[in-house]
Amino acid sequence: MKRMKRMKRSLVSLSALALAAGTLTAVTFTAARTAPAYADHCDPAEQGQNQRSQQNQAPPTQDAPAENPPAQDQPPQNPPAQDQPAQDQPPQDQPAQNPPAQDQPAQDQAAQDQAADAPPAAGSLIQAAPTPPPAAPEESVDRQTAQNNIDSRRRQPTQAPTQAPTDAPPADAPTDTPPGQTPAPPQDEQECADLGPFPEDFIDIRQVQRNFQDVRTRRGGSGGTFTSRCGRNENGHRNPDNFIVAPGVSNGAHHIHDYVGNLSTDAFSTDQSLAAAGTTCALGDRSTYFWPVLRDRTSDANATDPDGNVGTILRARQVSLQFRGNPVARVTAMPRFIRMITGDAKAATNGGANALAKWTCTGFTNRITTKYPLCPRGSLLVRILDFPSCWDGQNTDSANHRTHVLFPDAGGACPSGTRPIPQLRMTLVYSTPRTASFALDAFPEQRHNPVTDHADFANVMPDRLMRFAVDCINRGRRC
Repeated sequence: MKRMKRMKRSLVSLSALALAAGTLTAVTFTAARTAPAYADHCDPAEQGQNQRSQQNQAPPTQDAPAENPPAQDQPPQNPPAQDQPAQDQPPQDQPAQNPPAQDQPAQDQAAQDQAADAPPAAGSLIQAAPTPPPAAPEESVDRQTAQNNIDSRRRQPTQAPTQAPTDAPPADAPTDTPPGQTPAPPQDEQECADLGPFPEDFIDIRQVQRNFQDVRTRRGGSGGTFTSRCGRNENGHRNPDNFIVAPGVSNGAHHIHDYVGNLSTDAFSTDQSLAAAGTTCALGDRSTYFWPVLRDRTSDANATDPDGNVGTILRARQVSLQFRGNPVARVTAMPRFIRMITGDAKAATNGGANALAKWTCTGFTNRITTKYPLCPRGSLLVRILDFPSCWDGQNTDSANHRTHVLFPDAGGACPSGTRPIPQLRMTLVYSTPRTASFALDAFPEQRHNPVTDHADFANVMPDRLMRFAVDCINRGRRC
């Protein structure tokens, strides 16, 4: 009988050593992995996978064994029974001191030793020398859930950004969860939840119905166009200012704008400074055209941005600045230094009254959506930004930057008391990731919602150039 007990203890020791060797191998492999980009783990493509993983998870226990392949010299072991109390297991940092009872099989004791020596559950920090975990509820994680936890942890960064987004929960928020309740997501996942955008903000363009066609020009209308050629912001003129909505305020927009045209545009621009500056446009057009940048969220660039605008800025592949006519009337010249905005940068919280986001893909431009479109291979993402074109005839700006110039009705007619002027249409074309991994820069509380797309314009064309544009439009020419 004594000899049988010694054989059982030897078998337990060998199993523990084999499991320890497998654990060290797993730790070494995990440490060698490269941490994912902060922006990547916050992009909706990753969020969708994480959410599906979390839905399959049971409430985690800190001493539940993670899924590790058995060592080659270790015989298969039965997992601990699910109704076995955690306190029956020996402490993690010391071997079992009391021999098993005479009527307890050696395999049951080996399974207890395996659970005691296993690494912490997925989601906790993996260390070479783990400390004893606190007592856990009388539950265990099944094989599939443990694997899901490991996959979820590998998608998370090993270190959060130095400066969290504005809406992120405080670092000292309590993390303990009472037994029986669903635990809160890890801190970095909470930051992702606050950051946006979300999987529902994206749609495959092929699922959008055909819904867009420009109003046809009727007799007496003006069907020509004038295009100002100003480049794609190859010189990298960008800043987070908006001299129209927040004059004199640095970082007044809390998101980055791309600029083409006037080279001096910033928070402190005036009519005089704009008129004296250089331009990227042809024919002396010193107007300023600007819009929020689009970012590739699979990159960790700008990860410490306090407003949550993370990722690599994408420069538009094509920029078209086209002035169009009115389908029912001739247009008149717009005044120099008139300021206009289109869309609503805060539409996600303000509602859709002033929202005018139009997203599509090349080859599908008769399908317009207010969501980020996922374009098929060979197709590029397109933003269409139409400006108002019915001027009150007196003012170059107004208190809300909207009432001095309005939109025509559905048939193209201007409201009473206004006159048609050339309508600016910005068309921006991008090469984006094929997955839901890109987003607009936005105010933090807008969660990068695609409905917040917007743009700004101030006319600084020489008067003779504006007259030329009006003549082209009214004559039905393409200039």
